[in-house]
Amino acid sequence: EEYAKVIVTYLAIVISRCADFESKSVRWFNHVENPSNTFSRQAISISWDYFELNLTSKVAQGNIKSMSGQVLRALEGIVNTDSKPAIITQGSATHLPYSSDFFDAVVTDPPYYDNIPYSHLSDYFYVWLRRMLSEYYPDLFATPLTPKSEEIVTYSSGDGGYEGGKKFFEDKLSDAFKEINRVLKPEGIACIVFAHKSTEAWETVVTALSNSGLYLTASWPINTEMKGRSRGQESAALASSIYMVCRKRSSNQSAYFKDIKQQIGERVHQKLDQFWNEGIIGSDLFISAIGPAMEVFGKYSSVEKISGERVSATELLEFVRKTVSEYALSKILNNPKLDDIDLTTRFYILWRWTYDSTIISFDGARLLAQAVGFELEDNWTNGIIKKEGENISVLDAHGRESPFLTRGKFQNMIDVLHASLLYWENNNRIELSKLLKDTGHLNNNAFWQVAQSISEVLSEGEKEKQMLQGFIYGKDGYNTDAEAPKLAKSQKSLERWI
Repeated sequence: EEYAKVIVTYLAIVISRCADFESKSVRWFNHVENPSNTFSRQAISISWDYFELNLTSKVAQGNIKSMSGQVLRALEGIVNTDSKPAIITQGSATHLPYSSDFFDAVVTDPPYYDNIPYSHLSDYFYVWLRRMLSEYYPDLFATPLTPKSEEIVTYSSGDGGYEGGKKFFEDKLSDAFKEINRVLKPEGIACIVFAHKSTEAWETVVTALSNSGLYLTASWPINTEMKGRSRGQESAALASSIYMVCRKRSSNQSAYFKDIKQQIGERVHQKLDQFWNEGIIGSDLFISAIGPAMEVFGKYSSVEKISGERVSATELLEFVRKTVSEYALSKILNNPKLDDIDLTTRFYILWRWTYDSTIISFDGARLLAQAVGFELEDNWTNGIIKKEGENISVLDAHGRESPFLTRGKFQNMIDVLHASLLYWENNNRIELSKLLKDTGHLNNNAFWQVAQSISEVLSEGEKEKQMLQGFIYGKDGYNTDAEAPKLAKSQKSLERWI
């Protein structure tokens, strides 16, 4: 009877794998002459047309034969190892069925805030597995669909809306981290993996960790995501996951934020040098810096202001973001002194380096602007910001073309650079040289540093990158062009005198 149960279970897994190739979201891949699967990402996409697979057909994937082969290959690998079999227990992360001080280590990859509706996606497979296996595993398939009320994710569809979902996630994550603390041995370690681009998500994780009695002792950004994945296209999704190694806090010390700020800054800078040399850039660098800051901040059960108020995760992350912004700008510009570069230009460089041409939520844009002291609202009428509903994008030279040159008022370095690029593209070298001379940028090293830096951070193939490269290439000739009107006027005066 037990053997039969095992066989039925593995056959059900085969059918479950086949289900991924049996929906109206399955397309036909002409280039490989095979069906695609339903879940190319963590969502069910609408398909204009679909391919219907015969499970007994001879295609290379999706049929009974190919899916059986996948399951068998996995089984062959498992049974040929000498390691002890894993003990799998289904339960809640907030009520672990183990005694206190039980584990040497706990490793967890918790849900990523509001990124993926895990339980809803699981229903796709659950309904078929339930039909096949409910009599063998009644406890696992007791409900018609997967349970959702205690799922630790941020849903905005509940009674409390977005704020209610955020609070639910934070409270439940704190409970889960407290359970990890309880079951860890005094000298044990917990490894927590997290990846999310939004500050709100990280605020909840930082707060949950602080409340749990765990603190960070080390962290590493590890490149875990494929650049070509659907989620990474035209979005600011991260390429890295942050691996946070935590230990149990052994004391109840408190500290004033002003006393540990320098220590936090030094630790962040130390790790930023390492991350930069390892090629971690953009959004990933900002997120990677949270770990080093928490290594110092998390040692204390309470970090307070002089007034006695506790320093929130929001305030810590603001400090981290400002530190990373200044560091990144000094690296991008290859110049530790930023005094000669205005705030708008600093923001533009950081945006292009962090997000390139991606459209970002207003809140994400506001936080980046806040880090350099730039006001978004002052710049979306005649400036570099374009606001569409709740989303923000930053305009390149072409995006500003129509009203920009005719207005003729250039408030900052990026205005001058964009106007210069438009003059350059139209081969209007006299106006270009006059603009550079009148604004004092003709021989201003900081201006040319900015132009070169933006060119380097933009993606290959971008129009603005090509314009910048051509503009910079012609730099030596602009001095001559600037003198041309004066020389022509002198020539005419000489001719009249003669």
